[in-house]
Amino acid sequence: MAPRILLCGDPLGRLNQLFKRVQSVSHTLPLYLLLILYLPRVLIESQFFTQVSKSAGPFDALICVGQFFPDSPELLDEFMNYVEGRAQVPIPTYFTGDYGVSAPKILSATSKKAENQGFKMDGLVVAHNLFWLRGSGKFTLHGLSVAYLSGRESSDGQFGKYSQDDVDTLRALADNSGVVDFLFTNEWPAGLTNRAAESDIPADVSDSSCCDFNVSELVKEVKPRYHIAGSMGVFYAREPYLNVDSSHVTRFLGLAQVGNKNKQKFLHALSPTPTSVMSPSELCAKPPNTTLCPYTLQEGAADSKKRSNDDASDSQYWRYDVSKRQKNGSDGEKLCFKFVCSGSCPRGESCHFQHNAEAREQCRRGVCLDLIIKGKCEKGPECSYKHEFQDLSVQRKPRSENANRSKECWFCLSSPSVESHLIVSVGESFYCALPKGSLVDDHILIIPIEHLPNTLALSPEGESELSRYQNGLRNCYKSQGNDAVFFELVSKRVSHANLQVVPVPSSRARLLPNIFSLAAEKLGFKLVTKKFSDSSEGRKYLQKEYDAALGLFYVELPDGTVLSHTLEENEVFPAQFGREVLAGLLKIPDRADWRNCKISQEEEAKLAEDFKKRFQEFDPCQ
Repeated sequence: MAPRILLCGDPLGRLNQLFKRVQSVSHTLPLYLLLILYLPRVLIESQFFTQVSKSAGPFDALICVGQFFPDSPELLDEFMNYVEGRAQVPIPTYFTGDYGVSAPKILSATSKKAENQGFKMDGLVVAHNLFWLRGSGKFTLHGLSVAYLSGRESSDGQFGKYSQDDVDTLRALADNSGVVDFLFTNEWPAGLTNRAAESDIPADVSDSSCCDFNVSELVKEVKPRYHIAGSMGVFYAREPYLNVDSSHVTRFLGLAQVGNKNKQKFLHALSPTPTSVMSPSELCAKPPNTTLCPYTLQEGAADSKKRSNDDASDSQYWRYDVSKRQKNGSDGEKLCFKFVCSGSCPRGESCHFQHNAEAREQCRRGVCLDLIIKGKCEKGPECSYKHEFQDLSVQRKPRSENANRSKECWFCLSSPSVESHLIVSVGESFYCALPKGSLVDDHILIIPIEHLPNTLALSPEGESELSRYQNGLRNCYKSQGNDAVFFELVSKRVSHANLQVVPVPSSRARLLPNIFSLAAEKLGFKLVTKKFSDSSEGRKYLQKEYDAALGLFYVELPDGTVLSHTLEENEVFPAQFGREVLAGLLKIPDRADWRNCKISQEEEAKLAEDFKKRFQEFDPCQ
């Protein structure tokens, strides 16, 4: 049987009213009563009678879009009854609108709960049956492929605002999987009413200035079967529309606020068959009222708006103005993100964006992608790419001849950008340093002195010194009751290698294989597990597995287990994956992002000096 899903617009903290309505429709009712319930508020699509009959309760889940938290303090007591367990949420309920009265306080506490550590794309537990869909993600709900973007484009606080990383993560997840059944966003996409029947368009949404251009671009990429949004305060069920380069149609549904004065529909029931069990003919069926994609008509308006707003121009991470960055194109030209990153684009000549060979070559020569795309880099010393455009008239040297220290590289010991106060040990081929924004106090980077892209293609002497540093750090951590975890991302986008080392309490080390594997599965890939009696054998295995044309992520665990994942061609791998997993294990999720861990240079220098003293007796270079 197809899952039965309830969809809701902005609850605005009115949970008593919402859940009373949910309970009233969560029981199987006679068809004529369902008609009375639904017809006054909406004209559904042509399969109305079938859809309502199929969508009678009980329901499997309720998903809320738009503002979930109260919009005034008067409703906070009612809201807190459900958060604190005095009132029961009657059905598994998921929400994306993480803003409103008391949202920062409640969601901060939610993030710190033990059950919410690690990767939780399927919702963080706020209370029994209540789940927060944080940031962006993709998961399976009763067989349905569900993707979401939480928050809004702009917000005054830490919560309620999506980041560009959230957008890019969702695009990468959707790009590497099958058809998405549901996409949930808080805001409506700009251009939605293009090509729609004028008589069906609510007057309140005729002005697209209150819609989100980022969501328009995202929905064009994800191509969901159903796109659900709130925040506009009105109900609108658009005719299905065709997707570019795809055979299935998308249906958009905008929902009103709970308890709105105009009696607009805020609750809608659907019982769609999951894509995974549909036949190709069923998936490709096109209703008679299907229109062309509405978003291809709004690109000009979006570009005009972005040119008048510098902040907005930075928000389109995969599209940017060539004339502003490199002055090699006319005003308004946009580059294709996929072509710049990989050198190819599946759309070929039908792609709407420019396949610029010069931008691609800048990327190949190690120029920071944020600098190319946005015109600036905000990652600081964590970024190991070049921060100046390269002279393309100079022939690119082979990698073997281009191993000199680059003055633009944050990690090169000879670079003026190197943070020398963080260095704790210097050897012949490697040096050790604390990272900026360390996960824990004794978090260490083992970094080649030579400008090398990874630690898997070393000379025998270099490998020997690396092994001595690893053993020294293992023994240092052991003296404090900890075990060492080593991980490295080997990728074309990493120009200077850094092997990260994080101490983990020995009592929790046994959890490492499972938590890494679980996190990988949540992101849609698998880690290969191999166990070795000697760490040198594990390194030899990794050297054999490494393919320079692809890339590799690997973890060396305390018991000799090696976890690895060979990157597929053009795969976008999360750069902070290792750190984020360990942040979950150590129950410090707020430190998963190094930018949350910044301290003054004086504090950094003191941490480095303290570690030097602890490491002195174990340092192989002393």
